[in-house]
Amino acid sequence: MSEAPRLFGLPPGVDFPRALLIGLEQSLVDQPPEDWAKVEIWINTQRMRRRLQDLLAGGPPRLWPRIRLVTELANHPILADLPPPAPPLRRRLDLARLVAALLDKAPDLAPRSSLYTLADSLAELMDEMQSEGVEPGRLHDLDMGNLSAHWARAREFVTLVETYLGTDLSRNPGAGARQRLAAERLAARWQEAPPDHPVIVAGSTGSRGATALLMAAVARLPRGAVVLPGYDFDMPGAVWDRLEDVLTAEDHPQFRFRRLFDMLETGPDAVQPWPGAPQPPSKARNRLVSLALRPAPVTDQWMQEGPALPTLVAATADLTLIEAPSPRAEATAIALILREAAETQTRAALITPDRMLTRQVTAALDRWGIRPDDSAGLPLPLSPPGRFLRQVAALFGQKLTIGALLALLKHPLTASGSAGRGQHLLWTRELELALRRNGPAFPDGAALTGWAATGPGDGRADWAGWLAACLSGLGDSCAAPLSTHAARHIALAERLAAGPDVAGSGALWSESAGQQARNACDALLAEASAGGTMTPAEYSDLFHGIAQEYDVRDPVGAHPDVMIWGTLEARVQGADIVIMAGLNEGTWPKAPAPDPWLNRQMRADVGLLLPERQIGLAAHDFQQAIAAPRVVLTRAVRDSEAQTVPARWLNRLTNLMAGLPGQGGPDALGAMRARGRDWLARARMLDRPDMALPRAPRPAPRPPLSDRPRQLSVTAVERLIRDPYAVYARYILRLNPLDPLVQEADAPLRGTILHKVLEIFLDRPIEPDPAQARDRLMALTDTVLAGHAPWPAARVLWRARMARVADHFVQDEIARQAQARCVARERDGRVALPDGFTLTAQADRIDLRPDGGLIVYDYKTGMPPTLKSMELFDKQLLLEACIAERGGFQGIAPAPVDHVAYIGLGNPPKTVTNPLADDLTTQTWEALTTLIARYGEPDQGYTARARLQRREDVTDYDLLSRHGEWDETDPAQPMEVGQ
Repeated sequence: MSEAPRLFGLPPGVDFPRALLIGLEQSLVDQPPEDWAKVEIWINTQRMRRRLQDLLAGGPPRLWPRIRLVTELANHPILADLPPPAPPLRRRLDLARLVAALLDKAPDLAPRSSLYTLADSLAELMDEMQSEGVEPGRLHDLDMGNLSAHWARAREFVTLVETYLGTDLSRNPGAGARQRLAAERLAARWQEAPPDHPVIVAGSTGSRGATALLMAAVARLPRGAVVLPGYDFDMPGAVWDRLEDVLTAEDHPQFRFRRLFDMLETGPDAVQPWPGAPQPPSKARNRLVSLALRPAPVTDQWMQEGPALPTLVAATADLTLIEAPSPRAEATAIALILREAAETQTRAALITPDRMLTRQVTAALDRWGIRPDDSAGLPLPLSPPGRFLRQVAALFGQKLTIGALLALLKHPLTASGSAGRGQHLLWTRELELALRRNGPAFPDGAALTGWAATGPGDGRADWAGWLAACLSGLGDSCAAPLSTHAARHIALAERLAAGPDVAGSGALWSESAGQQARNACDALLAEASAGGTMTPAEYSDLFHGIAQEYDVRDPVGAHPDVMIWGTLEARVQGADIVIMAGLNEGTWPKAPAPDPWLNRQMRADVGLLLPERQIGLAAHDFQQAIAAPRVVLTRAVRDSEAQTVPARWLNRLTNLMAGLPGQGGPDALGAMRARGRDWLARARMLDRPDMALPRAPRPAPRPPLSDRPRQLSVTAVERLIRDPYAVYARYILRLNPLDPLVQEADAPLRGTILHKVLEIFLDRPIEPDPAQARDRLMALTDTVLAGHAPWPAARVLWRARMARVADHFVQDEIARQAQARCVARERDGRVALPDGFTLTAQADRIDLRPDGGLIVYDYKTGMPPTLKSMELFDKQLLLEACIAERGGFQGIAPAPVDHVAYIGLGNPPKTVTNPLADDLTTQTWEALTTLIARYGEPDQGYTARARLQRREDVTDYDLLSRHGEWDETDPAQPMEVGQ
């Protein structure tokens, strides 16, 4: 073995794969050609391997070295005597049963819905313990004296994994255990018999214990070498010394190298430049970033070393800072930069951990037909088969809602095996309209077949029967074995995808996304026997978690010069332009996930990695990416919720530059931002029309007289007064609002139900005892609510509303019935005007007085209108009085109306009585005649939002009238229509 470890480094910004091959060429220049085939290179990512292979393919003809992934250590032949590793899903299911038992004993530890999330975190903890060589027994040695009961209980449970894992890693090896065993066995073999060929570990930081063991073993080989990526040659020794404390230094980008030095009992002086390595694009920029990223305890060195930096204007000449107002603007600006790179044949890479941002950028690039080479692909749950399978899994164990049913029927994979896909969509549309209009809120097989029976004999009955059979029995919420859930789920998905009277599974398993979905389902079926029993909701959560472990890559060829990378791939380099996006706290770096099992101090005590490890790795990726030839730093100043906080490294960099006026720091920072503002201006212009579009005027359409309505209800007359455009849209254009997809417990429905209660209550004379009358009213309320309000919460609230007004209503009703007799409820009426126009109404209630006079009532569950409002706008009751006086209500002789009243059922209850003084009904009739006559003139338009009660009111036809481009202060613009 070598006395001194053979450590080499490449500074940030160097094209790592190309520099690695240059160094190999220099080392093997005098060796025979076959020596190239003897070289063994261990690298960290698949993309790095592909890049090396591309460079070798493009170079001079030669034998290729053996290129292996560090992650393939677990499959090394040296572990041939070990049993095959347990499938990750089986281990996850085993641990889920342990977690379920824990939650049964300690339900306050976590909600049951987090069962599989906890199982995943426990699996990661076990894998980490095995990879880092931490025996489960060390958990017993933790001092719990100063910790809360939560951590003590969690520690006691984590020690249960000792039974599961055992102390011998070879007995039950997971992926982490096999990695460590392979590293230990290789190190032991090389100790006795070092390989006679070059062995190189390149591109890894040794962040995992098993990888660090391999790197240490290779560094000591006589013909071994470790090539460190992004090694900071500018950092002084005093700073390296400050990285010894894991609790304060693990978030530093160079901490992993200090840990490797400690393993090898050496220091940073042992790291030599890789032979033949080119210089980084900007050594001055590397020095600036190195100083900015110094550990927090030594940031006072900014004042000491900052003035020694060269001019920052030159160091940051190729840096651009985009501070976008929103994520959408950030994505558009990034897309423009990538588009320019594609047009100029410049290799550009977008690096970010924000997958939502990358999807936005991909969508923006699609307008120019540019498809980036995305290393991560699309998560399976977001692909069409993944969404379809998730929707089907969510159907089990609960009532089927209209929304869930229609979303499933409209999915492109539903009935994809049937030739009648178009007919399927047509029937889906007709079913949707029927369910929106008539319900029920929770459709079942009987509702589907009943709908089909009322339609024409066009085959929809067979379609509805197929759908009803598919959806039968979904509401069963009983726990069942995982194998039963999985089989039912996949069988139902295939049946729905195939379509009626079609065998197979349609297009569910086709193409790359379908194949990945099939792989996920096959893995689930293979290990389902280990899952135990669970509820349908738990199965749905489990399936979603399994699907998230699969990614779908688009087989369509991507643009060769436009790439999207994860942060780890910043080490690959090879791009002329690097866009570092999503530079906000919580995104890059991502906030460490909470650990429900061990806190930070406990992890440090047993030798596990701290949560700051991920931040340190992200910092290392940042340091490498920002050293590229041209770099664009982007962030959104605000997201959909609040202001964002810049990433800590970006914050440090800008603060350092702003504090160095002697080196031109503020000017350099201003230039970076100016270049960013230029891209943002281009992004704004991209969505700006070529010419200014005029605002739509406030419409007042004037249709032909022959198309104008000759019959309106009293409520429509109110609408004609307040919003004539709504009358035009509904009665002339015949545009009716679409019924809601899900009937909501809103105010109109509440009014309808309470009206029904009062209608039934008044079918018989009121009891003389107010208490008995109230009891009957509340009993009727319960009955009607049970039959017409399927929402438990709404039933409770609406019953409480009736209970608040019941005493007041009963007392007033006794007085009302003492002075008059109810002769009509929900009675239709109509009367003709002299010009033939017909006015219609449906009166809630009409009472007859002993003197022959009439009283017209209307129930209001909200606030009744005032007397002034009734005279000017809310003329419903006044117009009903006009109809009654003219004998327009069936079975009620013409008679004078004594008064009209709104019976308010709000809080507080209030009755508004209009005595019809000063011959108000005659005035109302004359005003109606004048109003109808005015709309019988060709020059009268139907003005939008003429006299709404509040400007903030939203009407059904605001979009049609393009309200927002105009407001109520704009004059109405008459326009001829239908000519």
